[in-house]
Amino acid sequence: MLRGVEVLRRIVQSPVITSTRRVIKNAFNKHLFATNVTISFTLSGLGDVLQQQHNIVRQRQHSWDRARTRHMTCTGVTVGALCHHWYLLLDRRLPGRSMAVVLKKLLVDQLLFSPLCLTVFFLSLGVFRGGGVNEFVSDVQQKGWRLYVAECLVWPPAQLVNFYLLPTKFRVLYDNSISLMFDIYTSHVCYDRETPEDD
Repeated sequence: MLRGVEVLRRIVQSPVITSTRRVIKNAFNKHLFATNVTISFTLSGLGDVLQQQHNIVRQRQHSWDRARTRHMTCTGVTVGALCHHWYLLLDRRLPGRSMAVVLKKLLVDQLLFSPLCLTVFFLSLGVFRGGGVNEFVSDVQQKGWRLYVAECLVWPPAQLVNFYLLPTKFRVLYDNSISLMFDIYTSHVCYDRETPEDD
C-alpha cells in the first residue's frame, strides 16, 4: 500500500505532470483569450470533420470537403472570441451565483446573446465562403431558426451548470465541450443538401 502511494506521489511530482499543470495554469490565466479561441476553432473544425465522416459512411457525400472544414473552423475563431468577451461582460454586469442571478444570466444569454451569436456565425461563414448579402440573409432565414430551436433545447440546461458552478475562465472550455455535439449538428444544418440524390 505504501509503495503504491509512493509511486503515485512520484508520478504526480514528475516533470511531465508539473509542466502540464504549469501550461494549463498559464493557458487559463495569462493566455485565456488565445486559449478560448483555440479551443473554439479546434472543436468547430472537429465537429465538421465528424459530420462529414458520418455523411461519407452513409454515402451522402463522396469525399472530404476541405474547404468546408476550413470555413467551419474559421467560424470558431469569431464565435470563440465573441463568447470569451460575452462571459466576461455577463459576469461583470450580473455578478454572483445565486439562483436568481443564474436565471437572469440564462434569460439574457438565450434571448439576447444566442440570436447575436448565430447572426455572427452566419455572417462569418458567409465571409469565409465568399458569399454575398443575399446568401447571408437566406441562411439566417432558412437555417438560423433550426439552430435557434436546437439551442433552446440544449443550452439552457447546459448554461445552468456553466453559470452556477464554473468560474468565468472555464466557461468557454465547458461551452465548447458541450458544443462539440452541437457543432456536428450545426455543420449538418449549414451544409444539408435537400436534394433527392443526397437522401
